[in-house]
Amino acid sequence: MRDPLVLPLAAVVAGILLGRLSAFSPSSSAWPIVAFLLIALLAAGRSCRKLAFASLGLSLVFVGVWTESWHQPPPAPQIDAGLRETVLLDGCVVDPPVFSLTREQFTLELDTDARARVTLPLDAVSPAPPFPALDYGQRVEIEARVRAPHNFNNPGSFDYAAYLARQHIYWAAVIKPGSPVRILPGRCGSRWAAAIFWLRQNAVRRIEALYPRDDYSSGMMEAVLIGETARLEKIWTENFRRTGTFHALVISGAHIAVLAGILIFCLRFCALPEITTLAIACATAWIYALVSGFSAPVARSAAGFTLYLVARFVFRKGRVINLLAAVAIVYLLCDPAQLFDASFQLSFLCVAAIGAIAAPILDLWLIPHAHGLRSITSVSADPHLDPRIAQFRVEIRLAAETLHLWTRLPSRGAEHVLAASLRIAFFTAEMAVISTVIQIGLALPMAEYFHRFSFTGLSANLLIVPLLEFVVPAGFLAIFTGWHWIASLAAWLLRISARVADWHALHEPSWRVSDPPLWLALAFTLSLLALALCLRHRIWRRTIFAVTLGLFALLLWQPWPAQVAPHLLELDAIDVGQGDSLLVIFPEGKRMLVDGGGVLQFGQNRRRTNLDTGEDVVSPYLWSRGIRHVDVIVATHAHEDHSGGIPALLNNFHPAELWFGTNPSPRLLEEARRLHITPRSLRASAPFDLSGARVQILSPPPGYYPKTPGNNDSLALRISYGQRSFLLTGDMERLPEFQLLDRDAALRSDVLKVGHHGSKTSTTPAFLDAVSPSVALISAGYGNSFGHPHPDVLSRLADRHTAILRTDQNGLIGVRTDGQRLWMDANSWHSAGSPRRLLPPGLEWALAQGW
Repeated sequence: MRDPLVLPLAAVVAGILLGRLSAFSPSSSAWPIVAFLLIALLAAGRSCRKLAFASLGLSLVFVGVWTESWHQPPPAPQIDAGLRETVLLDGCVVDPPVFSLTREQFTLELDTDARARVTLPLDAVSPAPPFPALDYGQRVEIEARVRAPHNFNNPGSFDYAAYLARQHIYWAAVIKPGSPVRILPGRCGSRWAAAIFWLRQNAVRRIEALYPRDDYSSGMMEAVLIGETARLEKIWTENFRRTGTFHALVISGAHIAVLAGILIFCLRFCALPEITTLAIACATAWIYALVSGFSAPVARSAAGFTLYLVARFVFRKGRVINLLAAVAIVYLLCDPAQLFDASFQLSFLCVAAIGAIAAPILDLWLIPHAHGLRSITSVSADPHLDPRIAQFRVEIRLAAETLHLWTRLPSRGAEHVLAASLRIAFFTAEMAVISTVIQIGLALPMAEYFHRFSFTGLSANLLIVPLLEFVVPAGFLAIFTGWHWIASLAAWLLRISARVADWHALHEPSWRVSDPPLWLALAFTLSLLALALCLRHRIWRRTIFAVTLGLFALLLWQPWPAQVAPHLLELDAIDVGQGDSLLVIFPEGKRMLVDGGGVLQFGQNRRRTNLDTGEDVVSPYLWSRGIRHVDVIVATHAHEDHSGGIPALLNNFHPAELWFGTNPSPRLLEEARRLHITPRSLRASAPFDLSGARVQILSPPPGYYPKTPGNNDSLALRISYGQRSFLLTGDMERLPEFQLLDRDAALRSDVLKVGHHGSKTSTTPAFLDAVSPSVALISAGYGNSFGHPHPDVLSRLADRHTAILRTDQNGLIGVRTDGQRLWMDANSWHSAGSPRRLLPPGLEWALAQGW
């Protein structure tokens, strides 16, 4: 077999999946390994090769099961402290603040593999006493409020708590304002890690010294060269993401390849033996992996380089797929959870696509013809080549003779000119084929994890990747030498690559991909495997290639309808933390988003967060249901926790209209104008029909034009269907509530979206009596500093026997009605990892009118 390690890898992967889906213990999965190995040995002794191979494969399957069961994470450690309780913590600094923006955050190890991410309070960047400079290995004592990380609890959301747990970070701690950070005597940590952090810290300081007062160059260089992304602004990298070239910015295996290639060239130029050269390059690769933070892609690349060195040492030819399988087996046996990590999947699928699909395609035509250009003037070499290549060389010489007659160039000179031109053309074609294959090979995980496909990625990668590959050696040369002209050259190349990304982003269609159905994901995966096999054996290539392209087009197009129940009015309160975002789906299918969440930030010198709630929280939920378009987006008012995520939603879901009340955000209006979305300023009005339901704007009243944006600007809606109605109040406070009562507005509603996240400034008793809701939805952030929802509001609702559902406790909340009955659903009611059903049996609450 050409790549003998592929089948063992498949067996180990199958075992890990089986172990994840079953309840094997290490002991119960160990004895099948021994049993199947004994059967394999007995079968081999009796020349039963098929039974021996089958038994060996099953033993490897249970090796994967045992690995998965052995690496099950222990229960998360606990700290006996409430959300608002201040505790005294002491521990070891294991991630110094030099790697954090504005030096206000660091990681503290409280016990073995039990860490807290410590942050200074937002209004105390320069606390008294002054925040000390901290290094790796210092022991410190702090007073802080501690809480466990909390996910956005929606279907399709990123599991941030698990991501931190893989780094052994189980708490977020905020230092008490004015409290000192006391440095304790003694050192902690390992000397080896201290040396690595010393190198990283010095690299950061060198970069900042090379680019004084240039936040863009220093922040980008830190990310490109040593993998430090704390200072990256999302706006700097957005166009790289849109054009599918962000991988070239972050630390990856390509960095190892570039640096190792340059080092090998220099060492071979010094006449060092091949094995010695490879050994030095391999050691350098591991040192760079450590200095750059030992990120998974770089570590995998260094491991692959090591295996290649071993293969060359024993005089074996390295094969890409076999080498890839070997690295994957080692990594999965050490950490089976990597199989479910997006970075691992993208890295290995990228290399697998090149080795299994792109390489055979290139071997069929491009590479033989490119090799045929060698020694083009040597006619004596033609008889020893493949006939088609020999014919190709003859045609080149004939073309060169024609060029000689036209231009009077010497015949040999014309041959060399044509050969050089064709080499450039072949190289460009080769890069185009590789880039195209990578785009197709990674289409499924890109759709699943990032809901993107870059149509301009083909040409963008051809231009940007080489530019950034020049940035890497130039940047390191500037760090080692301190030469500012080299640093300026690296920064210039970086800015050129950014301009190329910007130009491509202008022509990149705003095309987002929703979660594909399971059958399509399986069919597309099988088609890629079949294509790889057919290319290797040179059979049915065109047929399988056409099938793969057809499934690829279907993956991008996705013409099937979204997961929406017909003839129901649906209201979903999406968990966006301390903010609001509501999805309304009307009985006849139209969709409305009311607010898009956002992050409130205070202070004049605060850096805008890289979390975009509209892009990172609301959009993934809609895509998980196959929703790619909404008809109306409503911005209730201009506060950031309601409208901050709307610009991304306008771009992602292309509504026909943007509704708002008074004091709309200028940023939203500008984005709507750019996208040709119709803005509609609404005030209190008579009810009107919309997609099978009745909608009434209750507030703000006509003639309401305050000078500054505020909560009372909120656009309040009442949506009725049959005998049921929903009341959505935004952040409306007491005054508009009393005004509605004075106008005798029709307020009676079955479902109330409680105003202002449950603040005591809203939801007055008289207003509640007029609405008389059966269900109250409260959108509030987990453990928020505002104390929302207020106990008085909860008490008022409880006194009126109103069912209370909260996003901070229940995650995403769904309410649906057919005009007669109400159904409620909450994400927290489902077991972890199970899909959320639209109308779950056993969770239906039929509410009688007036209940």
